[in-house]
Amino acid sequence: MPAFPIGAWLSTSWSADDIVTVAREAEQAGFASISVADHFIGNTGTEEVGEGTMFECFALLAGIATAVPRVRLCSLVAGITYRHPAILANIAATIDALSGGRLVLGVGAGWQLNEHAAYGLALGPVRERIDRLEEGLEVLRGMLTQPSTTMQGKHYTVTGAPRVPAVQSRVPILIGAKGERRMLRVVAKHADEWNCPSSPEIFVHKSAILEEHCERIGRDPRSIRRSTHPMLSRDPENECSPDLFTGSADRIVDTIGRWREAGADEVLVPSLFWTADETRAIYARLQSEVFPQLA
Repeated sequence: MPAFPIGAWLSTSWSADDIVTVAREAEQAGFASISVADHFIGNTGTEEVGEGTMFECFALLAGIATAVPRVRLCSLVAGITYRHPAILANIAATIDALSGGRLVLGVGAGWQLNEHAAYGLALGPVRERIDRLEEGLEVLRGMLTQPSTTMQGKHYTVTGAPRVPAVQSRVPILIGAKGERRMLRVVAKHADEWNCPSSPEIFVHKSAILEEHCERIGRDPRSIRRSTHPMLSRDPENECSPDLFTGSADRIVDTIGRWREAGADEVLVPSLFWTADETRAIYARLQSEVFPQLA
């Protein structure tokens, strides 16, 4: 395992056998975590459905938890628009128990237009989504840490909901966020961990904004673990796209080093544009050519 953590972000559009096999091989290769996205269909950027479906995030994580014994497991990230927080707390506690306390519960405000349209899910304006997320985080945190939780909110009402039986005394809550005015403020207030797509330069900027929000509420920004990954675009002008990991080893090591210098605690390798076999070859190359240089 490299000294600096590198995570594997697996596609949920592969076969179930491929997902579990690649997860096992990633752990054996030295990856520090396995993440899967919480989406149901491929993103088209519009309300058009397009082609291809995906396996459900938390059922996959439960299966991976029993097949892959050591690394951290993360939802990247659960959309609060279709995950009631009280139910999500129970799901998280179950997977945390199955994994022996290795779950990182990633959540976000929701954004993908076509899955909401196709499934008849209300997305709502951005402000409403963030308000809903903040209420949901209070329910999640309460049910994962307190003897009982009662909340009468605009979006959620729970009454005497008992604590769910997670292994970890505090299941880490990761928030996926890049919005500077409100979402990074939500991270500062509620998150144990934070993830955003970035280049090293963008990560420096976003981290500085997060630290300003932390300062305003009196929180030590170092208490928030930070992860990042290339921006999910294959635009050839995007120098920090997933194709970074198919380029030269020297460039990969240099970019990871710059993320590390910018304050990232982990870099994720997204395989959303690759087949399972392509991913296995890329992971094997990272293990042999890149990981030894990440001392």
